[in-house]
Amino acid sequence: MTIPPSSSAVPVGSGILMTLEQATQAIRSGACLCLAADEALLRQLPRGNWIAGSIPYFMGQDGGETTREKLFVSELPALDATPTLRWYGEHNLERIALDAPAHGLSVLIIPAFSGVHSLYARQAPSYEDMYLKPLVGWIAGVHLDDLGRTAPVVANGQTLEFRSDQALALHLPLPERVYPRIDIVNLFQPGSGDTIRFPSTGFSAREAYVNGQLRDFAQYLGERAIDTRLPLVADYSGALVNVSFKGVDAAHGQVDFYAPVFDDVEYRLAQPVPDAARAFGQGLPADARAAGWSCNCILNYLHANLQGQRTGPLTGPMTFGEIAYQLLNQTLVYVSLESV
Repeated sequence: MTIPPSSSAVPVGSGILMTLEQATQAIRSGACLCLAADEALLRQLPRGNWIAGSIPYFMGQDGGETTREKLFVSELPALDATPTLRWYGEHNLERIALDAPAHGLSVLIIPAFSGVHSLYARQAPSYEDMYLKPLVGWIAGVHLDDLGRTAPVVANGQTLEFRSDQALALHLPLPERVYPRIDIVNLFQPGSGDTIRFPSTGFSAREAYVNGQLRDFAQYLGERAIDTRLPLVADYSGALVNVSFKGVDAAHGQVDFYAPVFDDVEYRLAQPVPDAARAFGQGLPADARAAGWSCNCILNYLHANLQGQRTGPLTGPMTFGEIAYQLLNQTLVYVSLESV
């Protein structure tokens, strides 16, 4: 059984797009909310129990939509508990799981391209208590037209503080009878081609071991005419995890990624996905409709042409990265709250 929102400020489900007036009413109802919108809209909201990140790309109730005029609003059922909002910088990020409630759910939003984004991507799997307490979230971004000109921001609704250099977590205690279930939907499967390993961990690479032979990686991608809209895929103890390409600079021999590649992991290029929108719908379990929170990747939105299309019953922001404990790319993440 899925627990419905306690205040009914937002319809049951993973959230909807709202006008500024509607979002303001939802906040004033006292609901515990996760918001996503253009920074200019977020700065017009009143105080309340909300956490937010900047992004103008969404999978709304009417399909994929790019808008600076609406806010995406998801309600987390507080169930008589008071959420704690806490900032995390590079100096205390390793405490994210330690600070989480013993039984509850944490939602983390990180501004893209910040130092804390890089640190979390590289080190989160090794943080104490990570994977022992439910943790989801996303990477805040900006309209692609504003890249390099505007910094992504994260906002604390309790204080109306905005930051571009720190992450913000909403820690929500839950009754013992309520359990968060985190699921990811990754459409990509590793192809049958070359095996790829990297000599060092990082967000960029100049060289890679291709089938055991050290190669100029940018040159290799060019020679093979690799479609970099498809990610690298690795098997992390049975879970397939993507690393998406950010750019290939052949002139300077550098390949950049949206998540770090690790030196102890074997990667393969992903197989193509012919119809991503349909595949997302088919890849969801029957009970996904009852999810209370969800996010998907901006690269899925762009490369699969999801504007105006639906990805099954799930809605949410289309982000610069997804979090299901660790940082993910080109993946859909959703949470269901279940009772026993």
